[in-house]
Amino acid sequence: MPSTPQASGGTIYPADWLDTWRWQGQTVSYVRSPPAAPVQAGGRSVLLIHGFGACKEHWRHNLAPLSGRRTVYAMDLVGFGASSKPPSRLEGEADNGLALRYCIDLWADQVTAFVREVIRTPVQLVGNSIGGVVALAAAAKLGNDVAQVILIDCAQRSLDDRRLSEQPPLRRIGRPLLKRLVRQRWLTGRLFRWVANPGVIRRVLGVAYPTGHGIDDQLVQMLLTPARSAGAEESFRGFINLFRDRLAPDMLAELTIPVRLLWGEADPWEPVAEARRWAGDFAAVRDLRILPGLGHCPHDENPSLVNPVLEEWLALGDQR
Repeated sequence: MPSTPQASGGTIYPADWLDTWRWQGQTVSYVRSPPAAPVQAGGRSVLLIHGFGACKEHWRHNLAPLSGRRTVYAMDLVGFGASSKPPSRLEGEADNGLALRYCIDLWADQVTAFVREVIRTPVQLVGNSIGGVVALAAAAKLGNDVAQVILIDCAQRSLDDRRLSEQPPLRRIGRPLLKRLVRQRWLTGRLFRWVANPGVIRRVLGVAYPTGHGIDDQLVQMLLTPARSAGAEESFRGFINLFRDRLAPDMLAELTIPVRLLWGEADPWEPVAEARRWAGDFAAVRDLRILPGLGHCPHDENPSLVNPVLEEWLALGDQR
């Protein structure tokens, strides 16, 4: 399989793969990997959607290998990576025309517009973590323009207020205080600056990647660089909006297009038991593959295992 060529200047993708697109006054950074061979008849473009705090570079080991006979895109959601990072607006705060309410629908609208304005052909959506929830919401908006959705360790959003009863007593009691504190930018700014350092990032990655494979200086730097850019703390502050937002099961119950689940069995944050429940409860879910020993980001932790599964599933999506 082709691998992602190393660009000059230490960047992950070649310069001629990179581009920007203007959406609702924001600059969106994206990458397009052209097919290595002629596109097969019926071959559908693919859009890869990263999770919270990540970026398009998180698909560094997948973009080129999946583009053998199709065009593959990855984008930075607004608030992340090299895309614009406008001020956040929380529930109850006045709309001053500059701030954005970071939420699933915002990012789903971004994906929907990108598919219609940039890709302009039917697509297959692949999302990791929160990116999976965004993919489901975008699929509902795009209708027949989406052939299938592939979820990689999709965020179950157990922190949502509607699931608060499932949380330990102290978390339930502390939720109102947490929401009040997060509104204070001086506090979220300090907390974010503490998180945005190489040592903390490596410790978090050590939890997310239980085998330790894939944790390297490149990964740390590609997460650290956007986190240190102007406005990066705003999407972090806006995370509080996700305490009451879309839930994957609600959307899975409504979708009729195929949805396939790829899950790290050792995911520390999104239990595989929930994925098994989704596979049993929702007709849209056509397949569930569980990856022993892998964590929350198996596509980066063990791409040699994940890419063949994605290629197999994308070929099925080409046939719709």
